[in-house]
Amino acid sequence: MMIQPRPLDPTTAAHERVYRALRTRIMHGEIGPGEALTLRGIGKTYDVSMTPAREAVRRLVAEGALSLSSSGRVSTPALSNERIEELATLRALLESELASRALPRAHIALIERLETINSGVSQMIARHDAVGYIRMNLEFHRTLYLRAQAPAMLAMTETVWLQLGPTMCALYGRLNRKEPPYHHKLILAALKAGDEPGLRLAVRTDATQGLRMLKG
Repeated sequence: MMIQPRPLDPTTAAHERVYRALRTRIMHGEIGPGEALTLRGIGKTYDVSMTPAREAVRRLVAEGALSLSSSGRVSTPALSNERIEELATLRALLESELASRALPRAHIALIERLETINSGVSQMIARHDAVGYIRMNLEFHRTLYLRAQAPAMLAMTETVWLQLGPTMCALYGRLNRKEPPYHHKLILAALKAGDEPGLRLAVRTDATQGLRMLKG
């Protein structure tokens, strides 16, 4: 007899839904650096009670996506120069390794998919859509890194992206982009050529160059 999975507790299902929705908004820069949130406001937005809202916030605080003050104030972190440098370094280390591991599996279908996504990045830039740009940019990187078959490393990378989401939105405004990231072209060229050192360099530079412009 087949054993049916136990249904999720309604509160658990609600907090998981809120957690995932908030996590996506933060990662894509829809909530700015230092922006305050309230449990009541979160509950109202997602039509849930305080308990699932509180649990979702607790998980995001643990991931570094939100900060919780001693007074109970919840906000997205406004990153210091030192924190930006630390996270940029983590991106460089993790993402260059993921790209290197993905290279042996980077067949033509993957490269064509990445080129299509990069065209989407261009469209978001033309629309001056910061959130859309961040979303498509992360999709470009995630699509490549999934081929690394290193789920623990990718999960760590996504946690870094999550912490950087609000700051990335601020960076977009400062860069005033008019064309796709130059290093995406270098990533694609290195994938086509099977050039691992070139791929590592392109990914590392793409991950760090823009972030370091925020310092100062």
